[in-house]
Amino acid sequence: MVKILVGHKGSGKTKQITELANENVENAKGSIVFITKDQRLMYSLKYRIRVICMEDYEHVTNSDEYIGFLYGIISADHDIETIYIDSILKHADFALSDLPEYIDRLDDISKNYGMDFVVSLSADKEEMVGVDFSKCTIINQ
Repeated sequence: MVKILVGHKGSGKTKQITELANENVENAKGSIVFITKDQRLMYSLKYRIRVICMEDYEHVTNSDEYIGFLYGIISADHDIETIYIDSILKHADFALSDLPEYIDRLDDISKNYGMDFVVSLSADKEEMVGVDFSKCTIINQ
């Protein structure tokens, strides 16, 4: 399942996604992965959460490479339960026009590997033109 947090900058998405990850890790039977742009959230997350900072992977520059990066993470750990992705539009060269295909691909990965994704986006639902909302759930509206 793909869950999305939406809202513009300063609306509390990062705090909410951090809290969700910290709550989830308490009862998780598998691994929890949190992907963020930089190091600033590392100490806000519980130690059992694997934090990946995209500034360490500067050569991941578009949505196709990002999906490949996710497959690499999945191949290294077959017990992943949930992957949290904070502010995807700030990673690499993501644009709102990339979201429909990106959400579809996350949904396919979720179904094929039995894991969930929680993604925060600095946009309103109305701005996400072309996204098939039947494949995802908006959790903060």
